[in-house]
Amino acid sequence: MDTILPAELVAAAQRVVDANKAIGRHISVAESCTGGLVAAAITEIPGSSEIFERGFVTYSNDAKIDMLKVSPDVLETFGAVSIATAWSMAQGALELSGADIAVAITGVAGPDGGTEKKPVGTVVFARAEKGGDPGHVVADRKDFGDLGRGGIRLQAALCALELLLPASEGP
Repeated sequence: MDTILPAELVAAAQRVVDANKAIGRHISVAESCTGGLVAAAITEIPGSSEIFERGFVTYSNDAKIDMLKVSPDVLETFGAVSIATAWSMAQGALELSGADIAVAITGVAGPDGGTEKKPVGTVVFARAEKGGDPGHVVADRKDFGDLGRGGIRLQAALCALELLLPASEGP
C-alpha cells in the first residue's frame, strides 16, 4: 500500500476497519494531542468510508467546548488532560456523529507542557458506545514517558485504534 504513515499504524487501522465492517459498526474519533493521526490512519484504508463517520480535531480547549460540548467547568476543574475531559470528548463525539462507538484522545506530546502530575507522555483515552451507560466511564490514562513528540503521538494513536476494536478482536 502506498502510504506515508508508519506500517504498524496502517496495520492497526486495517484491523479496525475490517473488524468494524464485519459487524456493521460505525466509528468516530475525537483527537487532541494526536491532531488527526487516528483519522488519517483509518482513512488510509480503502473502504473505510463504510465505517468511519467523522473525526474531530479539538486541539484547544475552546475547540473541545465548541465542537464536542465539553463543559468549561470540566476543563477548569480537571484540565484538558484528564479522564473527565476525555470522557466528555468521547460522549460528545458519539452524540454529534451518530456513530456506534467513539474514542477520544487527549494528552501531553511535548516537548513542553508537562507538569509534575501530568508529565510529557501522559495521554488519556476514553471510549463511548451507543446505548452504553453514560455513568459507566470507560477511560484510561497511560504514561508513555518522553518518547519524543512523534513517538508519543504514534503510541497514542495505536492505543486509540485498539479501543475501536470489537471486544472479541481486542488485545
